[in-house]
Amino acid sequence: MIALLRKEISEFFSSITGYVVIIIFLLINSMFIWIFHSEFNILDAGYAGLDSMFILAPWIFLFLIPAVTMRMFAEEKRLGTAEWLLTKPISELKIVMAKFAAGMVLTIIALLPTLIYIISLWVLADPPGNIDFGGMAGSYLGLIFLASVYAAIGVFASSLSRNQIVSFFIGIIICYFFFLGFAQLASLGFGGTLQDIIISMGINDHYTSMSRGVIDSRDVVYFLSVVALFLFLTRISLESRKW
Repeated sequence: MIALLRKEISEFFSSITGYVVIIIFLLINSMFIWIFHSEFNILDAGYAGLDSMFILAPWIFLFLIPAVTMRMFAEEKRLGTAEWLLTKPISELKIVMAKFAAGMVLTIIALLPTLIYIISLWVLADPPGNIDFGGMAGSYLGLIFLASVYAAIGVFASSLSRNQIVSFFIGIIICYFFFLGFAQLASLGFGGTLQDIIISMGINDHYTSMSRGVIDSRDVVYFLSVVALFLFLTRISLESRKW
């Protein structure tokens, strides 16, 4: 499993695509947070916080993470190495977990340079250092949980096709539905408790509170449950080759 994890990470960085994906993520974040004059610009807001990044990140991740995960099974199928991999003395579950872990490691690597933003805020704050580290830590944790759901969905989407582009768009569609689709569905005439239940099935309802630095066990359970669901579906997708 560890060997497969290393293989996925090394293959991602063996081509220029891996670097381009991460650079684009950082550029988009930086342009909106520091350069473009908008509601997301920290300098215009005059507040030493990264709330803007945590609002933008789910939308950027909506494209970034499916781009990271789209090749994981699709490329194996295209090259004909999927069957070889699945005949190795390693269970389908461990293969799925290794692919998912690789997606998470790559996402965290993309996030690490954003720690420079915290250093910048530390210097810009009045007085210097007057920033809410606890709140930011909680927000980063919420972002990692959100990324874990996107990664699990992306790996599942990759297992459905041998074409990376098809897997990419399937991943985007499913991620979008789980992020905002349930809230939009709930607005179609539902009301009361049923509306609240439908909204709570979406990512945004749980991510919003965590992005403010509030860690609730119900939100954690939700994210872990959705991740487990899509990893299970990925395993089923792999096992379907035997049917």
